[in-house]
Amino acid sequence: MIVTIERVGRYTMTFKNPPNIEGSASVCGKKEGEGPLGKEFDEIFNDSRLGEESFEKAESKLQTQAVKLAIKKSRIQASDIDVIFSGDLLNQCLSSTFGLRELNIPFLGQFGACSTMAQTLTLASIMVASGAADYSVAATSSHFCAAERQYRFPLEYGCQRFQTAQWTVTGSGAAVVGKSGQIPFVRGVTVGKIVDLGVKDTTNMGAAMAPAAADTLKNFLLDTKTQPEDYDLILTGDLGEVGSRLLKEILSREGIKLSDNHKDCGLMIFDQERQDVHAGGSGCGCSGSVLCSAIFNKMRAKRINNLLFMATGALMSPVSSQQGESIPSIAHLVWLDNNAQK
Repeated sequence: MIVTIERVGRYTMTFKNPPNIEGSASVCGKKEGEGPLGKEFDEIFNDSRLGEESFEKAESKLQTQAVKLAIKKSRIQASDIDVIFSGDLLNQCLSSTFGLRELNIPFLGQFGACSTMAQTLTLASIMVASGAADYSVAATSSHFCAAERQYRFPLEYGCQRFQTAQWTVTGSGAAVVGKSGQIPFVRGVTVGKIVDLGVKDTTNMGAAMAPAAADTLKNFLLDTKTQPEDYDLILTGDLGEVGSRLLKEILSREGIKLSDNHKDCGLMIFDQERQDVHAGGSGCGCSGSVLCSAIFNKMRAKRINNLLFMATGALMSPVSSQQGESIPSIAHLVWLDNNAQK
């Protein structure tokens, strides 16, 4: 029996013949297009409804477009895709279901809240690395207006936002995973544990998610016997300003020091001062759209060669919050590298 996936330590899996990112695409809304990464996105929609009847249908259209573009850029056909993994923030992952039903591709819906891009990329990579699929797709999306009225308040209410609050990104990211051997490669993955330190403030997702991020990164570093400085970039999403600060504080207590090679998708996608997003960006589409545009573009240009992508998610629902529950969180890590031979 040929072993293609190797368990390293307690929580990490590495791939002996690493799958690679064949193509990727990101599509976003007007506010995201006006941010620092605007030139990196494949398509920007100035109409928040994208010509649809509702914000939910608009989000589905975002995901449809991102996946189609990623497949097109991979120079393959939709019929070549063996399975697609996708999810979003809305109830029953309806944006993914309705957005991808026309593609006629085997589908496995996912929910990991804002960690969904790392979760779908993890599963898509395992499928290809194991030989269970030749091509798989990892995708996700979010929409500010749809998420606000599900989790918080209708936009018409005009509720004042707390300074710790983050702005849900209107966007979608998609990546095709294959085995053609072109960069970048997926070297390994670490599946996170549910971490809950009792935070109940739904306007401060960064505080709720930071402990999960610290736990997953610590476990990966212990499993692989590496240090943060061994990587060109440690990319979290979407801890925002509050969560990023807490992540460094928590890790410092464990003797792990994050340096300038740490960045957060929630702090990259918007200009905090000019765009008034308070603590930064959030939502499944935040890390998904940043990774599948600016980050993969830099890896293909070899400006970044070795990075850890760790998306974080708050596993809450409107019902759990209304019942006074705390916010369980999770973080999954994907190791991306331009060198498949390490």
